[in-house]
Amino acid sequence: MNIVSPDLDRRFRDAAAQEGLLDAAYDLVDTPIGKLLVATTERGLCRIAYDAEPDREIELLARTFGVRVLRSAKPIDPARRELDEYFDGRRRTFDLPVDVALLAEFNRRVLGELARVPYGEVVTYGELAARAERPRAARAVGTVMNRNPLPIVLPCHRVIGANGSLTGYGGGLDRKEMLLRLEGAIL
Repeated sequence: MNIVSPDLDRRFRDAAAQEGLLDAAYDLVDTPIGKLLVATTERGLCRIAYDAEPDREIELLARTFGVRVLRSAKPIDPARRELDEYFDGRRRTFDLPVDVALLAEFNRRVLGELARVPYGEVVTYGELAARAERPRAARAVGTVMNRNPLPIVLPCHRVIGANGSLTGYGGGLDRKEMLLRLEGAIL
């Protein structure tokens, strides 16, 4: 029986990532709102998933970015650091490159406008649709928010209903409320 030491396994995974041999690297990140699966490509952060079933997420990453997907902590370290700073209240904007190139043009436009919503502020689905130059597409914006591959970093928690209600959130309304309270957007 061959047993690989954890240190050797970690070094192998880190070397594969460093040599550019991976289509996507991922790791699990502990946060105050639960464990997140965080993934990156060479172009940038590509996935953050709540309550992730790793096998399902790995399959999704492989179908989307390529079959060379491996758990490797080192490529995730910048995202882990910025998420830690965010949850500690020391970071208001993320400086991570993001990889949304494979999304439809409308989705990229909406997510681009979403990224401009400041920390501690909220916007309605309709307002976000207008900012994306599709003022009658509030429902379509809701669908984009529901499928946002990078919650927290692309802050879909900052999008609320027209009447000010906290509606829909892929991570659950309790997490949406926690994130908005962290940012001081709600008391």
